[in-house]
Amino acid sequence: MLIHPEWRVSPRVHAAMTTRIGGVSPPPFGELNLGYSTADLRDNVIENERRTAQALGVDTEAIRWVYQVHGNEVRHAESLPVNAPLGGTEIQADAIVSRTPGLVCGVKIADCMPVLLAARDGSVVAAAHAGWRGLASGVVENTLRAMGVTGERVTAWLGPCIGPKAFEVGEDVRAAFVSQDSDAAAHFYALPKLPNSETVPSPPKFLCDLAAIARQRLAALGVAEVVSSDACTYSEPERFFSHRRDRTTGRMAAFVWIE
Repeated sequence: MLIHPEWRVSPRVHAAMTTRIGGVSPPPFGELNLGYSTADLRDNVIENERRTAQALGVDTEAIRWVYQVHGNEVRHAESLPVNAPLGGTEIQADAIVSRTPGLVCGVKIADCMPVLLAARDGSVVAAAHAGWRGLASGVVENTLRAMGVTGERVTAWLGPCIGPKAFEVGEDVRAAFVSQDSDAAAHFYALPKLPNSETVPSPPKFLCDLAAIARQRLAALGVAEVVSSDACTYSEPERFFSHRRDRTTGRMAAFVWIE
């Protein structure tokens, strides 16, 4: 049901990510769907939320959420309302920072990358929802800035996301990163042109390594300790939801908090 980062941080820091296993939702949301925005029955999601909180060892009211919009805004957990219900807030952002023990930062994913950050002394933690749009627009940079610590003091965990063999993108995505840093081009791999492309021109397509780009951007911030799960949500249907693969699907969640 849960994946735990294997990272070197204070024992006060706790973190985990759900899989799709262990819930009550029927297909196509089977099983542990945590997405209230999906067409799944609300009672199913409420029960999945209860099971998740129990597995984490926290109260559902301790979890803090934002309404994710694939942007770069960051909120402090202390300013967010009590979770009622999971993901019910209308406050828009894509990352949460906490310095308060007991407040759980949560982000939901189904191909986008969860980035969990923790000061190694356990003084501050953060969770960011980093799809390509958020990553390109600076959600990781803004999150570290909001944490108020230097990158050298931080360890990052890159959770399961769509992998480099499955994440096909167009020139617009490549340009969004390369225009900011030419070195990002190393993480895009051009796909062969279609057989009829000589007579019917088609736009170029690339495979994108989202985790490698995140590592690159974290390194530029001084974050040298980066741990990656290396799991691909698209390629493991038995373990993970994937919006790119299934379109109609559930949502997983990643959490980090200070004990």
